[in-house]
Amino acid sequence: MALAAAFDNPVFASQSVFRAVMDALARPGERKTITAPVKAPKPLDPAAAAIALTLLDYETPVWLDPPLAKSAAVTDWLTFHTGAPITAAPDLASFALIADPANAPAFERFNPGTADYPDRSTTLVMQVDGFSGETVTLAGPGIARTATFAASPLPADFAVQLSANRELFPRGVDLLFVHKDTVVALPRSVRIVEGSR
Repeated sequence: MALAAAFDNPVFASQSVFRAVMDALARPGERKTITAPVKAPKPLDPAAAAIALTLLDYETPVWLDPPLAKSAAVTDWLTFHTGAPITAAPDLASFALIADPANAPAFERFNPGTADYPDRSTTLVMQVDGFSGETVTLAGPGIARTATFAASPLPADFAVQLSANRELFPRGVDLLFVHKDTVVALPRSVRIVEGSR
């Protein structure tokens, strides 16, 4: 699997995935489709794998949660196709791939960026089982009035963590939730509407 081809057409596929991620970040809470399927070793989700192929390189350290880190097939595949160094320290990661969101480290353990370089924060890519469950109402840039978001499973105290992350703005982590061919983004700029939890 580590030596298997990734994208059938790397240039066009990467452009398509990048556009889907950028559209998702620009429209928080909206579902966007990743149209470049990838065959990746389990438990790496196809959408997470496509994002990794598009955004990771030798200059972007990646942190893997235990279900992914303990899979030699996953680590070999990522290293071979992206060249990204795998780090054991969440706060040193440019990206974090998380297969078990319910047991993910607190957002504050990742890099929130600095006042001078807020863009150097960690982007968390969380694999979920689907986009249903307890709903939160969101507001912020890219949202006309409000938007709703639901996914399952989510980290413990998700709403509290998301609110704390917003308080750091313009610093803070960005969140990408993926399932099969779908991505939903909650950038650091979103806030939870009071009373929606």
